[in-house]
Amino acid sequence: MSRKVFYRYNNATERYERVYPDRRTQIVTGLRPYAVAVLVVAILAMLLYNFFELPRERDLKARNERLEASFDIMSRQADHALSVMDNLAERDNNFYRAMMQAEPLTAARRYAGLERQRNFDSIAELSDEDLVRSVGSKLDRLDQMLYVQIKSFDHLAALADSQKSRLSHTPAIQPVPEKFMRTMASGYGTRLDPIYGTVKFHEGLDFSAPPGTPVYATADGTVKEASWQSAYGNMIDIDHGFHYLTRYAHLSKILVGKGQNVKRGDLIGLVGNTGKSTGPHLHYEVRYRGAPQNPVNYYFYDLSPQQYDELIRLAENAGHVMD
Repeated sequence: MSRKVFYRYNNATERYERVYPDRRTQIVTGLRPYAVAVLVVAILAMLLYNFFELPRERDLKARNERLEASFDIMSRQADHALSVMDNLAERDNNFYRAMMQAEPLTAARRYAGLERQRNFDSIAELSDEDLVRSVGSKLDRLDQMLYVQIKSFDHLAALADSQKSRLSHTPAIQPVPEKFMRTMASGYGTRLDPIYGTVKFHEGLDFSAPPGTPVYATADGTVKEASWQSAYGNMIDIDHGFHYLTRYAHLSKILVGKGQNVKRGDLIGLVGNTGKSTGPHLHYEVRYRGAPQNPVNYYFYDLSPQQYDELIRLAENAGHVMD
């Protein structure tokens, strides 16, 4: 293509003179075709980007959609798991542990070793892969929280077994048949000694009953003593564990031996009049950590509320002792 030639009229010489472009103009003129070419390419690229999908672009888009779907599923799973864990933690502290009289788990113990994410402002800046990794990390933390909760339930189960054993080893029934609970000779507390005439503290209950009346173990345990014991006459001591001991005195006959394991309700002896005694009766004691307890507080298994009230009335009104 021929280059254009420019002329300018010179008034001084009254002639047309050829105009030669300066260096800058020459450069601009030379680059103009290239600039136009770059602009055309840019416009074409923009059109291709907006209206046509390349194979690699399609793959990237499909991968992104899969990542978003995975993130959505994992996020919903994490939210559900967190809700379940919150509910379990609330039940654990406010019901299960309260029921078993166990100390609630503090937040420090429940979330020990876990970093709880508190600031989510930067999550929008994460890539899709980072978002998935973030949710995956949350699920990992939930696994650890579930482990803590399972250990807590294991502890509560052990406590439940222990409590069950404790109940079976706690004195809880009457040591003589029901009809003899209504012929109480003496209650627990300060009474007048029938032989010496002095005021003494009576550490158990005396039940008047004919010789040979059956006497039952009031809880599971091991016979600690089964022999003649001076003022107590024929006496049986049963160690129930958990710091409980029961004593059965003035028996006519001992039906168990030292070291023998017994269950609640087992026949262990017969009512008698042995030792320091003024008549046939059973002297029954309950001791906890070596200290005497009022036996009327340990009949909760086989007495109705009305029978229990009557027992307390009889125990309070019994004014003398038989041993």
